[in-house]
Amino acid sequence: MTPAHFDDLVDRILEDLPAWVLDEVDNLVIVVEEEPTPEQDPTGDGLLGLYEGVNKAERADYWGAMPDRITIFRGPHLRLGLSRTALKAEVRTTVLHELAHHLGIDDDRLHELGWD
Repeated sequence: MTPAHFDDLVDRILEDLPAWVLDEVDNLVIVVEEEPTPEQDPTGDGLLGLYEGVNKAERADYWGAMPDRITIFRGPHLRLGLSRTALKAEVRTTVLHELAHHLGIDDDRLHELGWD
C-alpha cells in the first residue's frame, strides 16, 4: 500500500467515526509516519500507533497547550503481512485504540466498544 493510499485509509476511518466521538475530540492532531523513532518504540516491537498528550479525563486547567498527537505508523502495519481487507481492519483498530487514549477510555470500555 502506497503512502498516499495509507493516508487515505486513515482519513476514511476518521470520516466514518461516530458523531459522539468527533464531538469529544479536542486539541488533537493525527498524523501518519513511516516508522516510529527509537524513542517512540524503544523495544523495537513494531509500534503501530502512539498517543502523546493529556487525555481528556485528566485535563484540569487545560488551556494554551500544544495539541495532543496521535501517530499511526505505516511500516509496522505493512510488515504484518495482512491481506488488504485485514490491513484495513487493523489500521482501523489502531486508530480507534489511540483515539480512545485521547478520550480517556479505559481498556474495559474499549473492549465493550470493540476497539481492542
